[in-house]
Amino acid sequence: MKAAKTLHKYGRKAFLFDNKGNLICESRCLIQPLRYKNKLYLEGIPTDIGTNEAGCYLFLAPPEFDLGSAGRNGYVSDGENDYHIDRYEKIYLKNKVYFIWAIIRARIPDTYPAYNHFI
Repeated sequence: MKAAKTLHKYGRKAFLFDNKGNLICESRCLIQPLRYKNKLYLEGIPTDIGTNEAGCYLFLAPPEFDLGSAGRNGYVSDGENDYHIDRYEKIYLKNKVYFIWAIIRARIPDTYPAYNHFI
């Protein structure tokens, strides 16, 4: 099964915005809290999509959800929460992008660093 089909079937709707809040694209993606070794995540804060004290999430998206097109300070939203893009990578199968992998962090306007060092 292709990654895009799996994401469309099981993912939640996500939106990609540039730094001015303009919508770049939308698709169904997976957003899951990162899990840490040695059960360190057990004392985290409950959220709708899981538990995560540090606010870091794993983000999987189909190839057309190009995080690089958001530019500096672009962000991802699931409609309720906004996330800063810490780092991302295109995962290839042969010579085609198979899916997008990223680490995103809860976005707090005006308090997060005004740069994105991975873009």
